[in-house]
Amino acid sequence: MDGLEAIFRWLHVFVGILWIGHLYYFNFVNGQMVAKLDADAKKQVVPELMPRALFWFRWGAAWTWITGVLLLLLVYYHGGQALNTGVSWGTGPIVMIAVTFLGVFVYDALWNSGLKSNVRAAVGVSFVLLAGVVFLYVNFGEFTYRSTLIHTGALFGSAMAFNVWYRIWPAQQRIIRAIKNGEAPDKADAALAGLRSKHNTYMSLPLFWAMMGQHTTYFAGGNLGLTSSTYWIGWLAIIALGWHIIFHCYKKAAKLEGF
Repeated sequence: MDGLEAIFRWLHVFVGILWIGHLYYFNFVNGQMVAKLDADAKKQVVPELMPRALFWFRWGAAWTWITGVLLLLLVYYHGGQALNTGVSWGTGPIVMIAVTFLGVFVYDALWNSGLKSNVRAAVGVSFVLLAGVVFLYVNFGEFTYRSTLIHTGALFGSAMAFNVWYRIWPAQQRIIRAIKNGEAPDKADAALAGLRSKHNTYMSLPLFWAMMGQHTTYFAGGNLGLTSSTYWIGWLAIIALGWHIIFHCYKKAAKLEGF
């Protein structure tokens, strides 16, 4: 089991770098560069560049999710690290695991609703729903500190992988074909791919923290006024901080110029 865990972690980090590296390239470099190209240049560059980049992007996403689930099964469920000491598997933990992997459909419905036209309201509702889930991980699922973090990460990761395969990739295929044919891409496709890619970028930084859970126990209670039952508040603050850092990365990316 220890050997399998080491191999799965190794592969998980590798495919995660493939995925998130391309995600950051698309959001902080490629989008700003392509906007500077004229129609003829786009017709030459985009059909050659994007299919190659999107191959590594989407398969990196798929294998990051798959190896992440394998690690979750191995370390937390088989390894007994999911629940607090003395807590047995029952309704609470099972329901919260279901929420982890089915929450993507609530997220998708929310951001397909009319609420998405009001970004601040949609983000506010999303954060409130997320706060409710994190609270329930601790108080209903009775997850350990590390388990709360990793299930939040699995919640984000599942939404991110869903976005790649069912929202970004289909829209990008239509965009690439249109550009190759010298046509203007559908604005709805560009808006959808751009929005979900931006969501993935914002979710990525809190996801990294969740993956580092065993090294962040300073925030598990006993410091900064947090206790073993209120550390989830600190976790939400870290998520918000991660979103703020990504916001500033977008601002910086928009100001960078070529030679």
